[in-house]
Amino acid sequence: MSHWIGTTSPADAGMTDFKECLKQLRDGHPDDALLHARRALGIAPKNPFYLSYTGLLAAVAERRYADGEALCQEALGMRHNHAQLYLNLAEIYQQAGRTQEAIATLEKGLVSAGRDFRIRRALQRIGTRREPMLTFLHRSHPLNRTLGRLRHRFAGPSQAA
Repeated sequence: MSHWIGTTSPADAGMTDFKECLKQLRDGHPDDALLHARRALGIAPKNPFYLSYTGLLAAVAERRYADGEALCQEALGMRHNHAQLYLNLAEIYQQAGRTQEAIATLEKGLVSAGRDFRIRRALQRIGTRREPMLTFLHRSHPLNRTLGRLRHRFAGPSQAA
């Protein structure tokens, strides 16, 4: 019989704080979100999601980019195949004006976490498109689209310049 009957276990308390963190972040309150992320991290210090979001929010709310980067890197060291962890680190790089590192992180995320639509969308927002194959034609021309797909298949995603 569990001694947690009738009370909230520490894991549940961490998850409750983490859910509140995500809600506060979604509602545009990064300072409040950071408070809940830190509380969740205090309960479960080896949870990669708690680490990553605490890092992201430290960068966004307090402009502590180096600390945020370190926490996100630690989270990726624990779980390198989850897209959100790459997205969080890339957001820190963007906030710090390090666009090329954000692109490199997202491209690494495409390889490690699979071709997640959120990572592809983030790369599109940054604007990492290559020049059209035939510059005298519009990029939406069928020839450019076909040649671009072939280039992507054989050369892979565009690399940060």
